[in-house]
Amino acid sequence: MTTVLFVCLCNAGRSQMSAALFERAADGRHRALSAGTLAEPTGHPHPEVIEVMREAGIDLSGRRPRRLTDALAREADVVVTMGCGDRCPFLPGRRYIEWDLPDPAGRPVSEVRDIRDEIARRVAALIGDLDAGAVSQDATQGAA
Repeated sequence: MTTVLFVCLCNAGRSQMSAALFERAADGRHRALSAGTLAEPTGHPHPEVIEVMREAGIDLSGRRPRRLTDALAREADVVVTMGCGDRCPFLPGRRYIEWDLPDPAGRPVSEVRDIRDEIARRVAALIGDLDAGAVSQDATQGAA
């Protein structure tokens, strides 16, 4: 079982969607964690993120954003970053993948749906690589 940590700035959008979609698609074969790099994460996922994930059959309303710590990063085999840049700790022995995705905060629901759907495509490719035993950055990068 591979543990994948999804990281964005405030853990209220991209990383929450990624972890939830990963959990569903992996169906227990792999583990997902998520966190944000801001010192004080928001108290809940963005409302537009909750809405589009509910449309996909996933309820994020009970999830609470959390701050990325070194201990949390150490749990991960693969770290997927989304817009946190130099704020993400680098730990040797982890595979790092950057997904260039826009922040869904304050965007219209139609745009957040597009972000969700792109994340779902990238998650599917990542899980395919994990199931095959190899993580390929090229397969998970994709166009935004």
